[in-house]
Amino acid sequence: MSKKATAKTRAQAPKAGKGLANALLERWRFYFTVLVIALLLAALLWHLAFLQVVPGNERGYEFLQGQGNARTIRHETINAYRGLITDRHGEPLAVSSPVRSIWANPKLLKSDKTQLRALAKSLGLKQSELAAKIERFKNKEFMYLKRHLPPHKAQAALALGVEGVYSTTEYQRFYPAAEVASHLIGFIDIDGKGQEGLELAYDHWLRGEAGEKRVIKDLKGRVIKDAGLIRAAQSGKDIRLSIDLRLQYMAHRELKTALKAYKAKSGSVVILDVDSAEVLAMVNQPSYNPNNRSKMKASQLRNRALTDQYEPGSTMKPLTILAALETGKFSSDTIIDTNPGYVRVPGKTFVDPVNYGEIDLGKIVTKSSQVGIVKVAMEMEPETIRDMYQRFGLGAVTGTGFPGERTGSLPNRRKWHATEHANFSFGYGMSLTAAQLAQAYNVIASDGLFRPLSILHQQEGVESKQVAAKELVRKVRKMLKTVPEKGGTGTLAQIADYPVAGKTGTVHKLGKAGYAENRYMSLFAGMAPADDPKIVAVVMINEPGTQAYSGGKVAAPVFSQVAESALRLLRVPPKVSSDQQVVAIGGAQ
Repeated sequence: MSKKATAKTRAQAPKAGKGLANALLERWRFYFTVLVIALLLAALLWHLAFLQVVPGNERGYEFLQGQGNARTIRHETINAYRGLITDRHGEPLAVSSPVRSIWANPKLLKSDKTQLRALAKSLGLKQSELAAKIERFKNKEFMYLKRHLPPHKAQAALALGVEGVYSTTEYQRFYPAAEVASHLIGFIDIDGKGQEGLELAYDHWLRGEAGEKRVIKDLKGRVIKDAGLIRAAQSGKDIRLSIDLRLQYMAHRELKTALKAYKAKSGSVVILDVDSAEVLAMVNQPSYNPNNRSKMKASQLRNRALTDQYEPGSTMKPLTILAALETGKFSSDTIIDTNPGYVRVPGKTFVDPVNYGEIDLGKIVTKSSQVGIVKVAMEMEPETIRDMYQRFGLGAVTGTGFPGERTGSLPNRRKWHATEHANFSFGYGMSLTAAQLAQAYNVIASDGLFRPLSILHQQEGVESKQVAAKELVRKVRKMLKTVPEKGGTGTLAQIADYPVAGKTGTVHKLGKAGYAENRYMSLFAGMAPADDPKIVAVVMINEPGTQAYSGGKVAAPVFSQVAESALRLLRVPPKVSSDQQVVAIGGAQ
């Protein structure tokens, strides 16, 4: 190799070394860059994992997820359907229908006057009223704008698109029988809680249990989607009453007509099924419409048949006679001398309208003789009469479980004054309700068997207790058959096709200074058909404002109408008289 070539080679060697170094540097730069990028990517992935996977850190995924959920996921209540109330045949007496309630978040509600005016109009509110409500709740996040709207009206309000206005599904109670059954059924408040009647008594049974669900909402509070069911709503249980709605309507009509005709202040009618002591009808006047309570008065709310107490008067005479028969001192044929038409006891004189002379026990019931019953009673201890009253359910609740039911008053004295003793024998100095009176007469109708009253339909046999001898009770019932017959005090209670047994009562009401002269309670308690009773009915008319005020003239005709209609509706076959039998046989020939 020449010197020139060798020199050239030596000159190129540093350049080659320098190029190799540059190449290695570039490669390491590349690797370093890739490594940095990989480390950054790994750090990013680690940070993401730290935020979304690694638990147990205040800034970990649990914290962030909780914060996110807190801003988007909400819990909403699912309102439960309230149970149905029906009569014994399944006819609805109280039903619930879905409605929409409009509510708003005042903090989100815009104050645009045009929108607020349109919103107020769609809800049936005054704009000033709506503005005042928004101002009152301005620091809150919830307020109702309108409750229980029909779905189409609620949708019209929501369609305005006012920010901060929402709706929720609720249930509104409706009472198909309106005032006809209002005292029994009662009503609920706007929040679905029982306030009166059976709605109150069985509120825990009817109400059911509300459910809960998760929903996802946007920043404006609008529901985007359901996030899952937490707890399903459990509907309330249904209740089947013993009431026969046909009889309830009929009794309501007859009582309302009677109160108008006699210008009375109030009244009650109770009809029982003899075999089960179930209440077939229970009506009161004045009444109210639970579907529209805007003009309702407190005095209209009482179920007077169960809450109003009064002295029963002469309707207690049959029980006193039964107590006398039990002593063995008296029989149905025992003659009582009522001459000269009055009797004196220490402190008072008791007078009959006319002098009945010598009469038997049956005639005492037929004529409702004060003198006769006082003479019988004074031959017994007052405790004997009280024991009979108590056995027939007086002085105790009837067993209906109705809220506010009264027990009445059955005095139990160590020492009885003669006047108290005499008054007690014909229903003064004590008090009871119309339902208690019906229960007592149901014992007579069922041959001495006592059964507690029931407003609920009985699926099984009813427990009963023999409280008086069957043969003695039948003798008293035979006496009661004479009251609606000619010569008795209750002839207007008689029914052509169904013989009636019952008793009238005309009671002076208490005033500020003793018994008032012109204030009366008119009563009739009875059963039909008399020989094989199917129903017991009690009619109470409070303070009739006409010249006719006695139980025989005021309450007895109402009993006749009510009992006859009830027996026909229940398809009880009428008793065929001997003349009708002859006609029927002749027609067949």
